[in-house]
Amino acid sequence: MTAFVEVKQEVFDPSVCLSQFTGRIGDEGAVVSFTGRARGQTKDGLPINALVLESYRGVTLASMQQIAADAHAKFAITASHVIHRAGRIKPLEAIVFVATASPHRRAAFEAADYLMDRLKTEAVFWKREEHANGSAWIEPTDADRSDVARW
Repeated sequence: MTAFVEVKQEVFDPSVCLSQFTGRIGDEGAVVSFTGRARGQTKDGLPINALVLESYRGVTLASMQQIAADAHAKFAITASHVIHRAGRIKPLEAIVFVATASPHRRAAFEAADYLMDRLKTEAVFWKREEHANGSAWIEPTDADRSDVARW
């Protein structure tokens, strides 16, 4: 099992991350990746100036490492890479990158989906959207909790 987990303050390029990931793995037949980007509007349609993700680095990293370890225990994947931004994120910048590898596609797809569901609801971050009218804290939605409950 190879699980890489990172919390980054700086902007990253998901295409470079995917290239590095595929360069580290063996002859797995399936590689799945997902990139989440910061939205440009709130759910109410207000333009977002920035998404701010606060973290307590040690606790945040430990929560992400546990989620990755659980994915490796649950699915037949050989490698994973999870990157999550913290700090001030501008609209359309990458927030999260997940890549998984396995001998066959189903495990890679399911593991990536599982990782995202768990990261969205359980990784230790405090999220705030900043917009022209001020700012608002963001919590996981009922749909997010429903997504993670299916696993």
